[in-house]
Amino acid sequence: MNEQVIIAGFGGQGVMSMGQLIAYAGMMAGKNVSWLPSYGPEMRGGTANCCVIVSDDNVGSPIVTEATAVLALNRPSLDKFEAAVVPGGHLFINSSLIDKKAQRDDINVYYIPANDIADELGSSKIVNSVMLGAYLSRIDGINAEGVLEALKKVLGPGKADLIPLNEKALKAGAAAVSRQSSER
Repeated sequence: MNEQVIIAGFGGQGVMSMGQLIAYAGMMAGKNVSWLPSYGPEMRGGTANCCVIVSDDNVGSPIVTEATAVLALNRPSLDKFEAAVVPGGHLFINSSLIDKKAQRDDINVYYIPANDIADELGSSKIVNSVMLGAYLSRIDGINAEGVLEALKKVLGPGKADLIPLNEKALKAGAAAVSRQSSER
């Protein structure tokens, strides 16, 4: 396994949390991991992205230039990072906020209406979990159960009540990918 992921959006979308959860789940699965955040000076609304590597081998550099997957939560992120996906890699687009189609035909592209799904589930705060569920449904080595275990550790017992909603969001994201795959 050698997952090299770029997650990008704007501050407040849970970009960093998604990356951390992937890294924690990978670590709990006995993999070598790195997580490298990058964000603008704004607290909310500014640019935000992170690079995550989960590998069976040692991680030489935390910088991802050839991504096996990109999760783009807003249009500027799609514009900036689509080219970073390796041929045959995965591009997950939050189609609730991005009205543009992918330009490449040598990658697997998934349009996930993450904001719409999160709203249907009752909370706009779980957009990141919807996108994370979509991503997890297409990789091996890390799964939703591992991410939920990581989330339990991150949230602690005081916020355990948030786990069921995040679990629903992960499943809904995976289902959105599954529906697209069956339509192809």
